[in-house]
Amino acid sequence: MTGRFVKTQDGVEIFYKDWGTGQPIVFHHGWPLSSDDWDTQMLFFVHQGYRVVGIDRRGHGRSSQVSEGHDMDHYAADAAAVVEHLGLQKTIHIGHSTGGGEATRYVARHGKGRVAKLVLVAAVPPIMVKSPNNPEGLPIEVFDGFRKSLAANRAQFYREVASKPFYGFNRPGSPPLDGVVDNWWRQGMMGGAKAHYDGIKAFSETDLTEDLKSIDVPTLCVQGDDDQIVPYKGAAELQVKLLKNATLKIYPGFPHGMLTTYADTINPDLLAFVRS
Repeated sequence: MTGRFVKTQDGVEIFYKDWGTGQPIVFHHGWPLSSDDWDTQMLFFVHQGYRVVGIDRRGHGRSSQVSEGHDMDHYAADAAAVVEHLGLQKTIHIGHSTGGGEATRYVARHGKGRVAKLVLVAAVPPIMVKSPNNPEGLPIEVFDGFRKSLAANRAQFYREVASKPFYGFNRPGSPPLDGVVDNWWRQGMMGGAKAHYDGIKAFSETDLTEDLKSIDVPTLCVQGDDDQIVPYKGAAELQVKLLKNATLKIYPGFPHGMLTTYADTINPDLLAFVRS
């Protein structure tokens, strides 16, 4: 199969790709992108003998641009609808950024008996926003700024994010790669503005602490220590403390979008964990 749709219980058409045969790996993408952001990993793993499934989150990519349901509960349920439709078992779920939150909630709520392993890459859990319970988090004003910029000029805002902090292209000696920036912008602009606006609350304010505590499958938590989008001390370093069976790997100098710009380093590490 190449690309298909699954209709959820609330009538949303969720797009997915399904390539290859073997043990299934399900990929959960970051905000505001699509399953296309996993091209490098999906091609890598399909050539290693795995079945790879990429899902476009509701309101993102080729999935329905619906008005409602842009929250982690719906994201996880939508992923479950695809997994159940395809009859996947012994799955490995890999989530990047917001997709890491989605994958975490999926495994915690829908994955009992179905999931073999979990990988969280520069992922948002346990929670991003600063609060009395999360003093190391980012102030709500940061996310209010995202919302303001998105509402004012989404196209320009996405260009700024992709060409600067997401891939670390604002660092000395790291000039922007035009194709990478253009592809990020293309994916972002395919999705719906309301889905992306509402998704900021979903990725920043959803508390996934109890979800992490409930997960007992082997989990790999990886992140770069120069992640300018999701600070690693409040993400990967906390994830391994909350999970029952977790391994931590921090990459010196790697940015948030390291899956694209450092795929040659990260893909073999992911494969080693998947095979372990």
